[in-house]
Amino acid sequence: MAEPLSEKDLFTVDWSRIPAPQNDGGADHLEGTRLPAIALAATDGRTTDLAALPGRSVVYTYPMTGRPGVPLPEGWDMIPGARGCSPQSCGFRDLMAELRAAGAAHVFGLSTQDTTYQREAAERLHLPFPLLSDEGLGLTRALRLPTLTVEGRTLLARSAWIVDDGRIRHVLYPVFPPDRNAEDVLVWLKAHPR
Repeated sequence: MAEPLSEKDLFTVDWSRIPAPQNDGGADHLEGTRLPAIALAATDGRTTDLAALPGRSVVYTYPMTGRPGVPLPEGWDMIPGARGCSPQSCGFRDLMAELRAAGAAHVFGLSTQDTTYQREAAERLHLPFPLLSDEGLGLTRALRLPTLTVEGRTLLARSAWIVDDGRIRHVLYPVFPPDRNAEDVLVWLKAHPR
């Protein structure tokens, strides 16, 4: 059984000891895809249909956030691309003003965890944007998103999308290390203004 985590454990990661995910082509089909009209529960109490949002949105996907005092699944760190959801989210939090200045009208995190679990993470991490839940896997299946199966649960593989008026314009996949994902998105946004 894995040991319970402290808050520090969620952020103290030696990325050189974590296996990097390889590009398996699982996201190659996403660029240019129109998002399906699917309402997703959000941690701000609303529902969000990404297909209906005007302007430029940034959506980053992640497997699952850890929670202090709760052990991660056995062997989590050795699953390529699994570790680093809290650092990824905090990267977007910390660069929120710069992402907006570079044209991101909306920023969202997306996972298959339920909204109650996500809400704890959003509050604990002080995220200035909502996390979206695809607990029912409707968006995951409709877009054929790359996934991981861990302890019988379907989790999203880590990626980031730039969405213009409901169509995926660019995809970053695989993402590693996750704590640099927001910086990589910001570089792309600055190089590709609307």
